[in-house]
Amino acid sequence: MSEDDLAAAAASTPALRQVTALTRWVGQGRKLTQTGQLTMADARHLVGLLNTGDEIDPVIGERVFRTRSSADLPVLTVVVTWAKAAGLLRVVHGRLVAVKKNQRLIDRPAQLWNIMFAAFDQLGPAICSAGWFQSLLGDNFADGIAVLFRGIADGDGAAPTGAVQAEVWSALSARYYLDDATTEQLTRLRKTTDNDVRRAVAGLVTLGALAEEDAAAGTLRLTPLAEWALRSRYGAVAPGDQLAQLNVTLLDAEPPVWRRLLVPATIRLDRLDRVIQAAMGWTNSHLHMFIHSSGRYGVPDLDFPLQDERRATLRDLVDREGETVRYEYDFGDGWEHEIVLEQLLTAEPGGRYPTCTAGARACPPEDCGGVHGYADLIDTLADPTHPEHQHLLEWLGIDKGSDFGPEHFDTADANRRLDTVILAATRTA
Repeated sequence: MSEDDLAAAAASTPALRQVTALTRWVGQGRKLTQTGQLTMADARHLVGLLNTGDEIDPVIGERVFRTRSSADLPVLTVVVTWAKAAGLLRVVHGRLVAVKKNQRLIDRPAQLWNIMFAAFDQLGPAICSAGWFQSLLGDNFADGIAVLFRGIADGDGAAPTGAVQAEVWSALSARYYLDDATTEQLTRLRKTTDNDVRRAVAGLVTLGALAEEDAAAGTLRLTPLAEWALRSRYGAVAPGDQLAQLNVTLLDAEPPVWRRLLVPATIRLDRLDRVIQAAMGWTNSHLHMFIHSSGRYGVPDLDFPLQDERRATLRDLVDREGETVRYEYDFGDGWEHEIVLEQLLTAEPGGRYPTCTAGARACPPEDCGGVHGYADLIDTLADPTHPEHQHLLEWLGIDKGSDFGPEHFDTADANRRLDTVILAATRTA
């Protein structure tokens, strides 16, 4: 999408229009109640101004239930919370006021949309319902949203709503000890969590990050806006920006296992790690580090001190053609890779980066004992009489040795994995 197309698409989304209108309405400031809520007079006005669809003073049967607080208007609550999370509004001395330095964002829809998309993680208290049964999403909102996006990305950008709800439930419920919960308790907890996932999806639809297709099946699809925003977190490049062509080779493997990658020259090392994992075919199940003359970079740990990879870029380590850096994955098996900067290139219009352009041979299975263990594995699979042959077939989940192809490599498969990693990476701070 061009910059003009991005701006037009962002400006047309209901959520951005609501947040923009709310910010303009606040102007010099609006008085809040003692509990920090909008006054009911202002709330009534905003429901119409912003077209939130909230029902004021609902009638159930023959009885009118008076709305006594703006906190009882769920959509308006989300819009106000979103404007605060995006840095457009804040509360000062009991008044809701505009943040002056950020008001320029109102006239920059693509930039504001990206900020609102990033701020969505903070909307859990506003989106998730309160009550006797707090959903698992309410306590783990940001992580749940990351699982939601990963589930959609794993389906090549589309997935049934029910499947996404199930994946969020599976990921979040694994964090709790629920063995003593009754069937009724689990059913209610699952239902509440599913309902909150639906509310989160509705919010992402109003932002234009998700589209709902096929009403009967309830299919969710990533929009071009969402793909643009998620890719931008990996150091999105514009035509003319500098790219690094890298050759990543697994050391000591014969014949060689290698991949050729095009990545932004300024890509952060933590993001380069994910790119290497996806392109090679690793599962990101173990620790890793980048090894350079300037130090070792990875995830800092008290027991294994490393420089923070989030604070360093590829360009910090290699900026001239022919320079190299080492990448080690799984300190037990010790998979060492050499990364060579082959060329510095220019990004082309319409290009999708990072991308894998070439490679050779399959990635070894995880936990097979390093390069030498992998060589033994190949020999054992080729020999049906070997005493470990059947055990290896079962371990790999295959029927016969020929089902494992060490020579196999498909660039399209590598790029599908890259797309999944990039589009699912909603939390990369």
